Amino acid sequence: MQGRFCFSGTIVFFFVAWCFTFLGCSSSLPPPPWAEFIQRVPFQTVQVKDHRMAYLDVGQGQPVILIHGFGGSMWHWEYQYLPLAQSHRVIIPDLIGSGFSDKPETVYSPEQLVQFFLEFMDTLEIKHATLIGNSMGAGLSMAMALDHPERVDRLVLISGFPPQVEPSVASPQYRQFLHYRPPLWLAKIGNQIAGQGTTERLLKEIVYRPELISASVIERSVQNRQRGGLLTPLYSLLDHIDSWEERYGQRLSNISHPTLLLWGDYDRVFPLEIGKQVRNLLPQAEWHVIPDAGHLPQWEQPHVVNPLILPFLAKSS
Repeated sequence: MQGRFCFSGTIVFFFVAWCFTFLGCSSSLPPPPWAEFIQRVPFQTVQVKDHRMAYLDVGQGQPVILIHGFGGSMWHWEYQYLPLAQSHRVIIPDLIGSGFSDKPETVYSPEQLVQFFLEFMDTLEIKHATLIGNSMGAGLSMAMALDHPERVDRLVLISGFPPQVEPSVASPQYRQFLHYRPPLWLAKIGNQIAGQGTTERLLKEIVYRPELISASVIERSVQNRQRGGLLTPLYSLLDHIDSWEERYGQRLSNISHPTLLLWGDYDRVFPLEIGKQVRNLLPQAEWHVIPDAGHLPQWEQPHVVNPLILPFLAKSS
């Protein structure tokens, strides 16, 4: 899907804000040896298809892989990795093109993401695992269940993923971003003039409770952008939204794995009505609405989400 270019001031401002919040548009900085969670947590790296992928690997037991969404990183799971690691091996990757992982100039189609993820599992010698995904990470989990069902034990899908992405996005700002993406050269220029205020405004589109957006959370997002290189992968992801809808969206009802489906009741990206539509496509899914949460309910309401995930995982033991 190629976005139509428009010089509207509102659209360009929004894109710059998005860029500074998630896309990592500033000059690259070398990654530190830790991930900024509640505390600094050392992470590992592995070569996948000749590219470096960063991941956290803690705990022992049946493997559970936590997969972030579009423009995200492993810190979105900072309230899950320790509770889940008490009974499971917990792996949290930065997907290729995101976070601390390499960002090669390649095609970021759903099929390619599945192949990278499959090789990531093979490299870590994980024959099968429960997949827990948020937003686009839920879409990747669904795609794995459809293309490689023998590699997936159970699914936990959080705030995603609808069969048709573009018409499902409710936020006016996000819809503008989908329809009117500036070219790369303009985005790279625009990122030089944005500041922390734009980062905070974008976070408020995703997180329902503004009091959670502390100075340290904003700074973490700013540091994420300073690693650079995310624009090309994320543009490619947007260019291949249609591929998701054609290859996977039409087959979601074929998923037969035990599934836990969680949705924030104030999700501004994919509103609750979209969650109900996904639920109807997955009649076997256990369904819960997370109160006072937006698009990152696992981060916004971990004291609600974790007690739902843990017994669900115990069923597979």
